[in-house]
Amino acid sequence: MATTDISSRSQRLPILFIMITMVIDAMGIGLIMPVMPQLIQEVSAGALGQAAIWGGILASSFAVMQFLFSPMLGRLSDAYGRRPILLVSLLVMAADYVLMGLAGSVWILLLARIVGGITAATHSTALAYMADISEGSEKAKRFGLIGAAFGLGFVLGPGLGGLLAEFGTRAPFYMAAALAFANALFGWLVLPETVTDATRRAFRLRGVNPLSAFVALSKMPMVKPLTAVFFLYQLATMVYPAVWAYFATERFGWAPGMIGVSLMLYGIGAAIVQGALVGPVIARLGQRGAVLFGLIVEVVIFGILGFITSGTITLILTPLMALGNVGLPALQGIIAQTAPDDSQGEMQGVLSSVGSVAMIVGPLVLTQIFAWATREGTGIYLPGAPFLVSGMLMTLAVLVFITQSNSRKTTGQTP
Repeated sequence: MATTDISSRSQRLPILFIMITMVIDAMGIGLIMPVMPQLIQEVSAGALGQAAIWGGILASSFAVMQFLFSPMLGRLSDAYGRRPILLVSLLVMAADYVLMGLAGSVWILLLARIVGGITAATHSTALAYMADISEGSEKAKRFGLIGAAFGLGFVLGPGLGGLLAEFGTRAPFYMAAALAFANALFGWLVLPETVTDATRRAFRLRGVNPLSAFVALSKMPMVKPLTAVFFLYQLATMVYPAVWAYFATERFGWAPGMIGVSLMLYGIGAAIVQGALVGPVIARLGQRGAVLFGLIVEVVIFGILGFITSGTITLILTPLMALGNVGLPALQGIIAQTAPDDSQGEMQGVLSSVGSVAMIVGPLVLTQIFAWATREGTGIYLPGAPFLVSGMLMTLAVLVFITQSNSRKTTGQTP
């Protein structure tokens, strides 16, 4: 039974607010991606390769803050309520985007990304609010709505960001700020509090350790190889958000508008794959076959992107690049089946933490590789080098997965 007495009819506006918040969280990232190469060059007066390195630092600092503060914001919402955490985060997020729009140095951008990572760590609070107002049978469906809203934001954000870039590199930031502020106002009007005296929990620092998930992983040895595959997959695919805008600018000379279109096409392809193809592929190949299919497709795509020189062909291939996304849900399904029944929530926490580590490490490493492969005097010019490295990581994931699968067959275990 839901822990709140909000009526079914009055839930509509709060649910709409939560979904809009998730769309804005995703859009805020996508909106600014097409203009980041130009903006960093504006404030640092450096070459594109140097801008990519700073882009990696900004992305990693954002991910670090999300990793560190997501458990804390969840605990704070248990103690002080979902409403203040969500509304204050949106207001600070709006101010943060304004700061990025006004930034005159890369250090201001870094400060803004650190603050932005904290304010964007509200995913767990949004999920908690949705759980508060949902009956048991409704929870999964409404969690699905949150995932769909997040995906929609990733599709809309880059395209809108590319269009707004026609008005200057700062325009997407002001639009992101306006959206966050407008949604905070909407939430102030329609969002009731769901934490009551009966459900309120005292805030304790010992409950906000983001590293606790890795302690849990040590207690599940059968899941470790699969978690390694999951990490390698996440690390390899970080090349898209970390490097794509810089790669497309350097290799094809694309403007922010075209970069936004390409990212939007990838998002649409990913939505189609995850929404329509995952089920049929798993039905046809089985879960393990679907994982291998997805991993091998990624290896091939990364190999092509490593050497491709035609922007037109790349744009045509962009939606097809998302085919590899079919492997991740199948891998998550196998992990869920492998983990003990009484540790499912803990396992999802582990995967979330592992994904966060990939988001921290990936941008730092891959942007350094891009800068090295495009720098004068290195004796090599290969803008696609980060994709080749990602292809190697994905190949390693294939080998680990095959080895793990053969080991399970030997011991007679089923997926």
